[in-house]
Parts: sequence; structure tokens; C-alpha cells
Amino acid sequence: MAYFDAASAAPLHPVARQALLASLDEGWADPARLYREGRRARLLLDAAREAAAECVGCRADELVFTPSGTRAVHSGVAGALAGRRRIGRHLIVSAVEHSSVLHAAEAHEADGGSLTQVGVDRAGAVDPAAYAAALREDTALACLQSANHEVGTEQPVTEVAEACRAAGVPLLVDAAQSLGWGRVEGDWSLLTGSAHKWGGPSGVGLLAVRKGVRFAPQGPGDERESGRAPGFENLPAIVAAAASLRAVRAEAAAEAARLRELTERIRARVPALVPDVEVVGDPVRRLPGVVTFSCLYVDGETLLHELDRAGFSVSSGSSCTSSTLTPSHVLKAMGVLSEGNVRVSLPPGTVAEDVERFLEVLPGTVAAVREKLGAPAATETIRAAGPDLVVDALGRRCPIPVIELAKVIGDVPVGGTVRVLSDDEAARLDIPAWCEMRGQEYVGEEQAERGSAYLVRRTR
Repeated sequence: MAYFDAASAAPLHPVARQALLASLDEGWADPARLYREGRRARLLLDAAREAAAECVGCRADELVFTPSGTRAVHSGVAGALAGRRRIGRHLIVSAVEHSSVLHAAEAHEADGGSLTQVGVDRAGAVDPAAYAAALREDTALACLQSANHEVGTEQPVTEVAEACRAAGVPLLVDAAQSLGWGRVEGDWSLLTGSAHKWGGPSGVGLLAVRKGVRFAPQGPGDERESGRAPGFENLPAIVAAAASLRAVRAEAAAEAARLRELTERIRARVPALVPDVEVVGDPVRRLPGVVTFSCLYVDGETLLHELDRAGFSVSSGSSCTSSTLTPSHVLKAMGVLSEGNVRVSLPPGTVAEDVERFLEVLPGTVAAVREKLGAPAATETIRAAGPDLVVDALGRRCPIPVIELAKVIGDVPVGGTVRVLSDDEAARLDIPAWCEMRGQEYVGEEQAERGSAYLVRRTR
């Protein structure tokens, strides 16, 4: 089985396993106690903090360990907002942040705060000028991920940090996806990470808060971790997390070059092997091991199941794999195709033979899924007066509305229109994306008695 979902959780690094087992024997006592066992545990905790801080690029007394990366984000956002409440209650995030950041932003807005989401381009990157324009006198905090978790695009953190610093606004960087590859450049104020993203054990996050940043921990007070992460420290997991972070950093340069070659191979060959595919994300400024593409006319959930049966573990941002039946907020913000979406994220140590086998299996797998969907239960097609067609795809989920559009676009003359009726949220993204891929004109969306009507004009 080839595991290609390291962006969700990387396999446990051998160094993490060794450190975890060793610290189970040495680090079980309370590090706050003064007796011998407590002092031994304190030495392990202090050493782990020093090692993690060196990798992050901050002082040891600026970094605390949390029970997860999500908790680090929530604590960081809440503490920074509370510390600057006298300045204002305006929060800025990008439209493609991890759900942990967006959920924190939603909670802030529900509590009466104001929120600005900065959009991204089609590659998934924010424009530093647009981010700077969103800064206001009452902005308490700005948030920007270092690299995107779904498409791998790296964000211009240095430029955004400069703008924030000039405006006197702290910048929180979610570095979960990139921290294993290197330090985050730029004059950031707060930074978060998650150990299971770099090969450490799950259940360990880190939060760094620079000296001078106004920060007020929220919730009941606690003497542990400077009051920023209450509760007894999971010392064995913390030691393993710090040890594995240092280990992957030592291997990062060589491994990044190797994985970039493998992902570039996928980026170049998938469109050549599989028709009607859109490779998404920045082609240059991206994480070493992540490549994402979307396949027209494909049910994402079915495709993932078929690839799993073929021996490949991959993930997807397709709405078809979600119980909400809505497309990934990242793909939606980028304005790219969401149906049949596949994210391949290679863990360190991936061998070229597995990538080659994936490229051999993928075309037939996609073709088989398309064949199954090529003959769905008939969607009613109603011919309107003149060179127009109405496709009734109400009640049909992705990718059926796009499949039915593709079937009938040739039935109208150049200049004629097809009106697709759909109540699937994904159609709002996938029909315009299909038009761009196929050289047709997307005219717009209109309200319908049920759902929406998406108007497409044939241009060739």
C-alpha cells in the first residue's frame, strides 16, 4: 500500500518512535515537582522546548506546547485578540486558511467582532497589496498560513508580515504544513504548528508568541506552559515531537529536492495521461511533496475508493467526498474545478516506483469511474424555442450536472445557450470551471424556482 496523504498526517518518524519509547521510562513524573523524578522530567521538557524553539526560530520562553495544532491556533487567535481588545476587534484571515483558523474567526465574529477575508488568485496565493489594503486602525490581528494544506501553494508571508509590522498589527502564521521543511521567513508575531504533520506523534501542537506581543490567555488560569496551555503536559509525546522535528529538518534539503522531482513528474504527466484534468496550485511556489489535480466528469468519492482498492491512499477536496455536499472552501476560493479532486501528498521516503505505479493505475481508474457515470439515469433535457437548451439536473449531485452539460453543448449552434438547472452547491464552482477548461462562455447564474440556473453560451 502506498500512503500518499502526508499532508493529513505523516507517518511516525523513526526518531520520534525511539524518543517516545525512551521518554515513557524517563519522563512520566510531574515536571513541576522538585524531587528527582520531577527534575528529570523538567530537564526533558526544557530540552524539548529548546530544540523546538531552535527549529521555529524563536526564544525558548516564547514557545509553549499544546494538546494539538488546532488548540494552538484557537489559543493563539483568542489570546492575541483579547490582548489587543482596546485597539479594536477587527480580524483578517485569508480565504484559504485551515478550518481551525476559520472556525476561530467564526467564533470571533459571532461574539461581535468584525472579520475580513482576503481572497486569493487562481493559484491559491494572496496578493500582499490586497492584504495590506485590508488592514485598518481597529485591526487587532491578522492570520496567514505559510503554505496551503490542500494545494501546496506557499503564501507571501514575508511581504504580508512587513505590511502588518508597518501597521502595528501582529501576524499569526499557521505553519503546520511547512514547519518540517524549514523556518518561516518574515517578521511574524505568532506561529503555530502540529507534530503529526512532520512525523511526530499526534496530540502535540506548538504556539510561539514573540516577546512584546500583547497576549491575554483565555479560559481558566493554569500555571502550566506559561498559562497558555492548561493541563498536565504529555511529556513523552512532546519529547518525541521535538526530536522528530529536529530530525526531519536535518533531512529536509535533500528530501525536498527528491520529492519535488517526484511531484513535478506527477504534475507533468497526469494531464498527458488523463484527458480533461486541471492541475491546481502554484507550479513553482509550493510545498515539496504536494500535488493536486481535478478530473472532469468524476465522482471524487468513487475515485478515492477505487484508488484505495488499487493500493493508494490519497485525499480529496471534492464536494462528493463531503457529507455537506459542498466543495472545499480552498478550491472554491481559487475558482478551480472541484469535482474529481485528488490531493497527492508524498511523505519523506516515498520511492519513485510507487509514483510510477500510481501513474500507471490512474488513467484506467479515472476511465472506469467516468464510464460508470457516463450512463446515469436519464436527466431530462427540454428543448426550448430557438437555439437554446435547458438541462434539468435538479436533485443530481456532482459531477452529473457538468456531465449533462457536456453531453448537450454540441446540440446548440455556436452562439446558442445551455441553461443548467441545479440545486447542488458544487455546480456554482464546477460549471464556470468547465467553461474555462473547454473554451465555452459562462454567462452567469440566475435564480430559479428551485436551485439556480447556470447559463453557458457555446463559442466554438
